[in-house]
Order: sequence, then structure tokens, then C-alpha cells
Amino acid sequence: MRLADCELCLQPGGLPVWEGAAWRIVRVADPSFPAFYRVISRAHHREWTDVPPGERRVGMALVEAVEEALRSLLPESKINLASFGNVVAHVHWHVMARFAWDSHFPQPLWGLAQREADEAHLESLVRLLPALDQAVRQAASQAVASSGA
Repeated sequence: MRLADCELCLQPGGLPVWEGAAWRIVRVADPSFPAFYRVISRAHHREWTDVPPGERRVGMALVEAVEEALRSLLPESKINLASFGNVVAHVHWHVMARFAWDSHFPQPLWGLAQREADEAHLESLVRLLPALDQAVRQAASQAVASSGA
């Protein structure tokens, strides 16, 4: 099911990185937080428990796969996971690499900035994005294959 007024039904929600039958993974276009991914249900489900159990297992395997891919290439990061759906009532998970040098750390991305962004670190991270996207793609494909979906 898709809704005509749902942002995540109508748009990818970011740069497409991986797509499967029930889920897609995108990288969020946020210059302040470049290693920010979303795992998005392809069907419009308002709540996690609306997602059929088999799809929930695959969805969580994908969240774990994105986290592991980020940790493998960004060992100094702290990975934040979030699923709110307050603004967009369409099941999706945020998987965000965080760093002691980022502008909001230790606050959430949606909180108050704690300092100016460290441009040198950001530029270095941006250069890693193609490798991060590839690692996420590979981890997602393996996760889905392992889940039998």
C-alpha cells in the first residue's frame, strides 16, 4: 500500500543505495552528517508491529547490516539507531555514524548543536562515502540472503 500524501511513499527518502522486495536503504543528503542512512519499508506501514513478522526480521537484519558496515569502515564512530515516525508515519530506521567531533555530539542530530562542524573531518568522511555505500550494499545483500527472503 502507498499513500498519496506520504513523503516516503512518493520519494526515495535519500540517495538510493540498496533495494529489495520489502525494504530499501538510502543515504540521507545531510552535509553535516554524511554517514547517515535510512532503512525504509517499501510498503506504507505506520507502526513497526504493522509490518508482517517476516518483513520485520528482514528489516532488523538490514538495520544491523548497515550498522556493521559503518562500524567496519568507521571504527572511531558511535552508531545511533532511531525509529520515530512522528513526522513521517511510514516505518523507517535511522542508522547514523556519530563522532566526538561532530557538531551535535553527544546530543542527537535533531538536538542543539554543541560546536561548529569540523570541516576537515567532514571532508575526510565525504571521501569515504562511495566505499561506505558499497559496504552497505554488500552487507544488505548478505543479510537478505542469510534471512532466506
